[in-house]
Amino acid sequence: QLCFSSPGASTGHLQHPGHGAPCRWGSQFNVPPSAQLVARPVGVCSMMKLPVQASSEGLDAAFVGVPLDTGTSNRPGARFGPRQIRAESAMVRRYNASTGAAPFDSLRVADIGDVNVNLYNLPDSCRLIRESYQRIVASGCVPLTLGGDHTITYPILQAMAEKHGPVGLVHVDAHTDTGDRALGEKIYHGTPFRRCVEEGLLDCSRVVQIGIRGSSYDPDPYKYCRDQGFRVVPAEECWRNSLVPLMREVRKQMGNKPVYLSFDIDGVDPAYAPGTGTPEIAGLTPAQALEIIRGCKGLNIVGCDLVEVAPMYDVSGNTALLGANLLFEMLCVLPSVKTM
Repeated sequence: QLCFSSPGASTGHLQHPGHGAPCRWGSQFNVPPSAQLVARPVGVCSMMKLPVQASSEGLDAAFVGVPLDTGTSNRPGARFGPRQIRAESAMVRRYNASTGAAPFDSLRVADIGDVNVNLYNLPDSCRLIRESYQRIVASGCVPLTLGGDHTITYPILQAMAEKHGPVGLVHVDAHTDTGDRALGEKIYHGTPFRRCVEEGLLDCSRVVQIGIRGSSYDPDPYKYCRDQGFRVVPAEECWRNSLVPLMREVRKQMGNKPVYLSFDIDGVDPAYAPGTGTPEIAGLTPAQALEIIRGCKGLNIVGCDLVEVAPMYDVSGNTALLGANLLFEMLCVLPSVKTM
């Protein structure tokens, strides 16, 4: 069940304040309103100020929030990520001038609110997430998820694999998230991809993990991943380098089969994204993050997420602003997106 945190949900277009006519901005599709005509603080706090719909029916792509942080192992707060990302997304405009992408000229996009998670029961939250995404995927819509901690990717991939079969994975993170247990529990934000492997949700020959770094409890912390066939790209291999050549290799590896893109904001160095629960030094730059996402253009992307934004650890709002821009970049590389 999807739940909305703000009144005024609508299945139509945003309205000019004081006017009754739909604000279409010259397009048959929903588009972000221009700040030249509608002040940024005005209106419902939706992703990019897009219309809010009660479901994904009739949409090509949808932004959806999963405000859950019950699976965190260090600093909590990612439950507030979707709300803050939406607030900061008011700065994101309609066109991607750098890549020429014009997603709102070819895709029907809206914000469909948040999954109504159970904050007191993590397995039940996973069930609620899985069932919500089963409905989204069944409607033919590509979900772009605002997290939430990384636990949420596990039930999302359950829904994805149910429709598409085992999917490829482009995973940007400081951590592999392939642990087995913590405090006796098998489900938390450090285990989603091990659970996915065990359930056959991933095409392990098409999994790449980028930006991995930090101290570990094991002498060979990437052994499990490489034993499964994952390609692990430690952060050290990314330092001072353009990642455009890497992404050429990733595109060849992924081929034309379904791919899921999961981006943990702690993959980016905490100098740029301090608002997260498990920061690790010496990470990716925002420019490298853009190279990774833009390098996914041409892949058969069936879903994306941006997770682990915990806004209270970043009073500037820059972490959520970065997250909002990365989600827009993900929208821009979806199949069928036209260029200007």
